[in-house]
Amino acid sequence: MGEVAVAAGPCPLREDSFTRFSSQSNVYGLAGGAGGRGELLAATLKGKVLGFRYQDLRQKIRPVAKELQFNYIPVDAEIVSIDTFNKSPPKRGLVVGITFIKDSGDKGSPFLNIYCDYEPGSEYNLDSIAQSCLNLELQFTPFQLCHAEVQIGGQLETVFLLSGNDLAIHLYKENEGLHQFEEQPVENLFPELTNLTSSVLWLDVHNLPGTSRRLSALGCQSGYVRVAHVDRQSRVVLQTWTILQDGPISRVTVFSLSAPAGAEDRPEREEYSVLVASMLEPAVVYRDLLSRGLEDQLLLPGSDQFDSVLCGLVTDIDLDGRPEVLVATYGQVGPERWGCLPPPAPSPSLCDLGPHPCRSCCVTSTAARSAGSPGPGAASACSGSGASPAPYWPWRMWT
Repeated sequence: MGEVAVAAGPCPLREDSFTRFSSQSNVYGLAGGAGGRGELLAATLKGKVLGFRYQDLRQKIRPVAKELQFNYIPVDAEIVSIDTFNKSPPKRGLVVGITFIKDSGDKGSPFLNIYCDYEPGSEYNLDSIAQSCLNLELQFTPFQLCHAEVQIGGQLETVFLLSGNDLAIHLYKENEGLHQFEEQPVENLFPELTNLTSSVLWLDVHNLPGTSRRLSALGCQSGYVRVAHVDRQSRVVLQTWTILQDGPISRVTVFSLSAPAGAEDRPEREEYSVLVASMLEPAVVYRDLLSRGLEDQLLLPGSDQFDSVLCGLVTDIDLDGRPEVLVATYGQVGPERWGCLPPPAPSPSLCDLGPHPCRSCCVTSTAARSAGSPGPGAASACSGSGASPAPYWPWRMWT
């Protein structure tokens, strides 16, 4: 069935760069580097956005951070969430979405800004993209902004998905003829994301490689968790599994493990699991979703010992071919053998910051941000500096 253990030995990651924010960020404040074609974006609550990337200078890879001036974000605005993606081929271009709440006196006004430059040669230039804005006023308080790739009429299309306090998920799709994004009914493309009874705090849509199917997982403020198995072409929901946990769900992440072969003539198969992090309970992995649904539960030992779990990440940090589950909490005490961060550590992100061939793990905290870069042959690292460490450590999983 499998087992789990806190990984032993020293953390293979080491700090590579450190950038201090003018104000704190939140769990929705990181946007990964868009498949290596864009910078890592970090948004602060006070309306600032910073871009991070690696630059090849005199045959040395150096981290670079700079503030980006995105248009139509008022000085009194509070950024809620940010996301970025590359358009699906054959389209070209980088798209950035930012939600914020403008101070309008007695009541804040929520907005979604979508940035995209259609000028040839500027499709991936963030400075140009930041000046090309579509401003959409929202009728709800925004939460997580993410994206997913769907198939429409034989062509791939990437869309924004935005959760809110109106117990719904909103979909924004590009109208190429008008050079803008428009809201469309989410049930047309994602029937599994309807009929919600609580605000969705985290959504993860995972397309299964080599198939026309996907797994969509969502976690709600009420503790409700839903995972759906969907045919992307027919948009038929094949299977749905639900569970109710105590306390808000801070993170859900679908990931794959190679399951062992059942016989000599049967090759390994991909086994999909979901990490569920709760504010009040230990983090848990539900294994082999397609065969067992949410029945095979594996608690991550010690994940409830350091206050609320704010976020999690599944990746192979030591490049041994097996994934580790990294969890960050609000607490201030962590295992000594792993890198620690200033409390709390609200959001980790794994991304390709190029031009080096290894991925980089980046983490935000209320005190600072770190971007980790590997030494020769090692995985990327992230850790912060500060007097009080917050736990940020991995579990290794075997099947």
